[in-house]
Amino acid sequence: MLAALQWQLDAGVDECIGELPVDRYAESAASRQAPTPVQSAKAPAPTSSKPTPAALSPRPTAASGQQAVVRTAYEMAAAASSIEALRAALEAFDGCPLKKTAMNLVFTDGNPRARVLLIGEAPGADEDRQGLPFVGVSGHLLDRMLASIGLSREQVLISNTVFWRPPGNRSPTTAEVAACQPFVERLIELIDPNVLVALGGAAAKSLLGRTEGIGRLRGRWFSFTTPGMSHPIPATALFHPAYLLRSPAQKRQAWHDLLSLRQKLAEN
Repeated sequence: MLAALQWQLDAGVDECIGELPVDRYAESAASRQAPTPVQSAKAPAPTSSKPTPAALSPRPTAASGQQAVVRTAYEMAAAASSIEALRAALEAFDGCPLKKTAMNLVFTDGNPRARVLLIGEAPGADEDRQGLPFVGVSGHLLDRMLASIGLSREQVLISNTVFWRPPGNRSPTTAEVAACQPFVERLIELIDPNVLVALGGAAAKSLLGRTEGIGRLRGRWFSFTTPGMSHPIPATALFHPAYLLRSPAQKRQAWHDLLSLRQKLAEN
């Protein structure tokens, strides 16, 4: 039994969404056995040819709902004038469904006055439990990567493109990333770092607005800006530490990218 539980934990099954289990097989069998309602033989009542106000008004769509969520996120983020106020705005924000299943808000870790801002994809199980980004195995590797070029966690600031853990460590959806993006952009504006670093392909695509994979984005430098920034800042992408743990042969390229980051910091 312990081995079966450990297997489920390794697969990411480490939390319950509902208080009671749901028997989907019983629901499916009940729906097949349910009698089909008999249609009434009565003639339909005559309807007016004049459309009602309800018929004239457009029905709300998922797209319009998502636009409203993003608009609210931008308004709340723009009102924050400090990192603490931005965190409070996120705690009050209910537009991201991940908030309902996560244990904790995972906002930032490190130095709010850092020259380097690193943005990953999403919190994992360890991050969700502690409420801090990059504290698991991949976080330990990130610390060693930074130390190799003379940086520590106290000299950088670390965050993610979404601030709550997706269930089962799945990838965040486009809607979830879009709901959190205004807060990510406001975080960058408030920190105003010398260098912005995207960790992994998903974060690189979201921050840099690119469609290429991380293999093509790493090792290159881009210009990042938002309407609220007075000047653009250099941005680059690194392999995610979790990817390097799975693909240690890529550490050679990651080392070259870290040297490029060190050189860019020396120039700025």
